[in-house]
Amino acid sequence: MDILARIQENTKDFSKGQKRIAAFILESYDKAAFMTASRLGKQVGVSESTVVRFAAELGFEGYPSMQQELQKMIRSRLTSVQRIAVARDRIGSQDVLDSVLQQDMEKIRQTLEEVDRESFDKATDAIAGARKIYIVGVRSSQALAAFLHFYLSLIFDGVVLVSANSASEVFERLFWVGPEDVVLGISFPRYSTRTVEAMKFARDRGATTVAITDSEASPLARESKYTLTARSDMASFVDSLVAPLSLVNALLVEVSRKKDDNLGKTFQSLEKIWEDYGVYQKAVETE
Repeated sequence: MDILARIQENTKDFSKGQKRIAAFILESYDKAAFMTASRLGKQVGVSESTVVRFAAELGFEGYPSMQQELQKMIRSRLTSVQRIAVARDRIGSQDVLDSVLQQDMEKIRQTLEEVDRESFDKATDAIAGARKIYIVGVRSSQALAAFLHFYLSLIFDGVVLVSANSASEVFERLFWVGPEDVVLGISFPRYSTRTVEAMKFARDRGATTVAITDSEASPLARESKYTLTARSDMASFVDSLVAPLSLVNALLVEVSRKKDDNLGKTFQSLEKIWEDYGVYQKAVETE
């Protein structure tokens, strides 16, 4: 049961002040999710302590826990137009550069605290030992999928980036997936139906499925053996994926450590090819 349904179910038991809070959240949850307890109280004409008691009445440890639950829910519900409006309210008159970068740093800190180390270790073991690795990520997550594909392809032979131009193409690319393979699915709110379906297909075929997503409540997590979570956020209509990219970096470093026996020779060969064919330009030295 999501938080809005919980509020509706308990409305009859609320005090007069709590009913005003409930009515505002149900009508304007996109705004309420980013208000402090004090600001929400002022908005509906009740005290800050009434707002805190309201959160406790719903079973939360405190107001921040309720606020976090609201924010998690709306990331998968808001349209692009609503996102722009919410971002405008959140940032207000603050410096945009400072506000967005501070939010990104906070998401990395939260990710470091919350990531499941055991799942991370088992997922990297599975990737390092896989026959074939498939990566699925569409829309804003496509950039993360392409980044992961580029670097894994330097370590392994047989890494497939599953493009999702159509539903049929996804299943065609995954047709030969089996128990010796790993499928990495990447999706953040608003979650891609196509990615979730691809992960379900791979799981049904016996593949080891690894989700890179924002929480255990993500629909992607239900289809995955291992779930790696990273905090995402929205900066206007843009999905901020700084923390997920940091998690992907960590995953690549750990997988490369587990394949260390062959990695040195691989990169020696690559460096020679890059030099012979002038792949990279050298920086111009200045006096």
